[in-house]
Amino acid sequence: MPSEILTVEEMYVADRFAAEHGALPLALMENAGRAVADEIVRRWMPRPTLVLSGPGNNGGDGFVVARHLLERGWDVRLALLGDRARLKGDAGEMAMRWPGNVESCSPGLVGGAGLIVDALFGAGLVRPLDGMAKETVLAFNASNAPVVAVDVPSGLQGDLARPLDGICGVCVEADLTVTFFRKKPAHVLMPGRLRCGEVRVAEIGIPEAALDAVNPQVFENSPSLWSMSYPWPAPLGHKYGRGHAVIVSGPAHTTGAARLAAISALRSGAGLVSVASPMDAVSVNAGALTAVMVKPFSGTEGIVELLRDRRLNAVVIGPGCGIGRATQDMVAAVLNSPARVVIDADALTSFADDPKALFLLLRDPAVLTPHAGEFDRIFPGLLAQSPSRIAAVRIAAAAAKCTVVLKGPDTVVASQDGRVVVNTNAPPTLATAGTGDVLAGFIGGLLAQGLDSFAAAAAGVWLHGEAASRFGEGLIAEDLPQVLPAVLAALKSLAE
Repeated sequence: MPSEILTVEEMYVADRFAAEHGALPLALMENAGRAVADEIVRRWMPRPTLVLSGPGNNGGDGFVVARHLLERGWDVRLALLGDRARLKGDAGEMAMRWPGNVESCSPGLVGGAGLIVDALFGAGLVRPLDGMAKETVLAFNASNAPVVAVDVPSGLQGDLARPLDGICGVCVEADLTVTFFRKKPAHVLMPGRLRCGEVRVAEIGIPEAALDAVNPQVFENSPSLWSMSYPWPAPLGHKYGRGHAVIVSGPAHTTGAARLAAISALRSGAGLVSVASPMDAVSVNAGALTAVMVKPFSGTEGIVELLRDRRLNAVVIGPGCGIGRATQDMVAAVLNSPARVVIDADALTSFADDPKALFLLLRDPAVLTPHAGEFDRIFPGLLAQSPSRIAAVRIAAAAAKCTVVLKGPDTVVASQDGRVVVNTNAPPTLATAGTGDVLAGFIGGLLAQGLDSFAAAAAGVWLHGEAASRFGEGLIAEDLPQVLPAVLAALKSLAE
């Protein structure tokens, strides 16, 4: 499936490109409506179907859906929000081609429908649902009938991935959404993704060359973006050629996070992994680790001395390190070394009172891996002030001059050059203690093997989600590294 994600405006650019290169808008509308009908027929047996059309081009698509279902023998009723005589352009033409009655949109029509097609409003909605539209959508959502949305569920703004009246505002809750050419942010970001149900992308005649006119910078995360550069072991390779990752441990009572990250870095393919351990934690770490080595250190000077060895080429710092000046100083030492760096958890929160001090230290290759709370400590107010998580993380990466991973059910990864991936394969079972430490280890291990910071972050996030999905219910953090070999084997088989 194509991985590009287009904003509403970028989709308009693609539509204009198609029209300028011979694709008639009326033909695109016909193809769009037929595609929706095809998806419906593929999933459901004929049943009483209600198509709700709106006053714009999305409504024109609805007239086409209704006609194609009718031609296939389905029992179809069509209702219009607005006046049929006022429909203009292609939507007006499609309304003329509809051979049946056109009823007025009202909530009462929903009763008795075995399937509802939502073609009221598209992704470019500029105001919240109100009046009859709002009442009808509420009736949709209260119905037991499956709902198929055309482009996006009505009421969901395509770029914001939420209703315009707020995250809990009114929009259609679809079982299936059929969109065209490429997905939009609403299809991949929360909460929009939940409102869309299953999302299918239909090709309707917009040429692939339209992407050159758009030059998209946002992508849905998948191996197609990074698998060509994935660091598979070479036949004549050896462990010293696969990098040496170092995980900085906290004191004796908080060592578990570092060990999770260390095992995860080793599982992700790093040739060697060491835990840099404070003196009071050496026996704890050494007693719990086998393939992972333990390297004692004392204070910031010990970290500096350890990283004089250039073979130690990637560092994960933060899990279980503790919050305060000592961790700040260790972060500074790590960033002053030539090593590739993952900065996570306590290493981020330690700079909450002075984020600019961290920004002065940062450089690439480095990856910041905050969850929403940590993100707000380092980039105060940015999430709340930004129209979407995509916009917020893109600004953050430019400010930090490195890759930023905003973790969550729709994890967003941004490079300082403006590229963004949105991850969609992470199950809710990942919301458990220690899984963030595992993710930091996956990314650190990939950095050690030579992947650039953006690719390492994108690959690590996808592998993390895929491992969790493969394991299923009852997941704890320790399970993820154990499942990773099966995920990598499946990934490699696809690449061969």
